[in-house]
Parts: sequence; C-alpha cells; structure tokens
Amino acid sequence: MSSSAAQIPAAPAAAPESKRLGIVIAQSAVDAIAVQVAKRGVPGTALRVGIRGGGCSGFSYVIEFHDGEPHARDVVYDLASTAGEPVRVLVDKKSLLYLNGATLEWEKTLMRQGFKFVNPNEKASCGCGTSFQV
Repeated sequence: MSSSAAQIPAAPAAAPESKRLGIVIAQSAVDAIAVQVAKRGVPGTALRVGIRGGGCSGFSYVIEFHDGEPHARDVVYDLASTAGEPVRVLVDKKSLLYLNGATLEWEKTLMRQGFKFVNPNEKASCGCGTSFQV
C-alpha cells in the first residue's frame, strides 16, 4: 500500500476547518481506479463511492462506476494516477457524513484484491468486511 494520498476538502474554503467533510484517496486506489476505468473503455466514467443501508451490520459500502455528469449534490474529487491519467471519484454528501475522515485504499494480498475503506467512524463491522455500524 502506498502512504501517499490525495485529499480534497469537500466544503467551501470559507467553512471553518472543523466543518469540512472529506475522504482521503490513497494513490494506490487512484492508480487502481485508472486501470479499471481504462478496462471499461467508456469515456467520462467516474467511480462513485458511498454507503447505503443494509448488510448484516447496518450499512454497506458502495463502489460502482458512474457514467455522465455528477449529481448536483456530489462532492467531486479530480485526481491523477501516477501515469498521469485523470481519475474522478464522486461521493454524495449524505454518504460523506459517514465516510468523513475515511481512506479509500487498494489492497492486494495473496487472498484478496480490491478496494478497502479504512473508516474511523466504524464502531463494528461484519466478518466479510463489507458492512459496518456507526
């Protein structure tokens, strides 16, 4: 995993520092997103991350492709992979309340390969690691 991460504040610059919401997207995740978007081959594809109710612990993480323009209430992260490809990540503001301060990482081990949230707001999670409680 890379210790290098990109973070963009999700609130206007005029907001007090304590009121800003945001996530950190590790460079390893940015590079993995660039690879997945290139494989998909659809121009303008972004990665949407968020949460929705459900799962064995209450909330489940959402990571899916998004084609077209961001929704009006999305927070948009425009980043660049280490190879220079542009990468766009979208987070809806409601999900950001539960993801604030979380890091999206790309994990590659002998047993698993995929995106992983390190979320300081989690109070408990299920054994499979895809759902959590706040």
